[in-house]
Amino acid sequence: MGQVWKADGTVVPVTFVEAGPCQVVQLKTVENDGYAAIQLGFGSKKKAPKPMIGHLKELPIFEEIREFRDDGSKAWTRGEVVNATTFAIGDKIDVTGISKGKGFQGVVRRHGFHGHPTSHGHKDQERMPGSIGAGGVQRVFKGRRMAGRMGGERVTVQNLEVVAIDVEKNLIAVRGAVPGGFNSLLMVKGA
Repeated sequence: MGQVWKADGTVVPVTFVEAGPCQVVQLKTVENDGYAAIQLGFGSKKKAPKPMIGHLKELPIFEEIREFRDDGSKAWTRGEVVNATTFAIGDKIDVTGISKGKGFQGVVRRHGFHGHPTSHGHKDQERMPGSIGAGGVQRVFKGRRMAGRMGGERVTVQNLEVVAIDVEKNLIAVRGAVPGGFNSLLMVKGA
């Protein structure tokens, strides 16, 4: 996270996101594939499996390839570069990524249970979940809020605002926080 100063003197908390350069790898059409989408490649690596090399043909080998639905508002061409100039200041965007993993957590941290009072016979029970239901059903229902792994899930933060753009470094400054840690892969699209 960082901050950007506006012209009127207010401070805006922002997250800097590297927006490309990405290259259009494949165009999917309704006639051929049943839906309209584009595939974008990001990053670079040296080696890839032979099917991936055949898929990319004359394009470089990308570290990540992701698919975005196409609304038909722009005519894309294979090999076209998408970078920070795609966005404009004031645009609303949705950012999708994998949230930070927190490991195995109890019910107090994972679901916000308040626990038990620390007096009146609750020795060693302050952060326990308590009863999980009647004894008539001899199993635990799916979705029961219990202790378990927390984080590490796909999360989308919607309606974030683009505050600033640095074209030379391919950076966009997004108002607020985005999911994931440093150097994690994010998918950014218009809201």
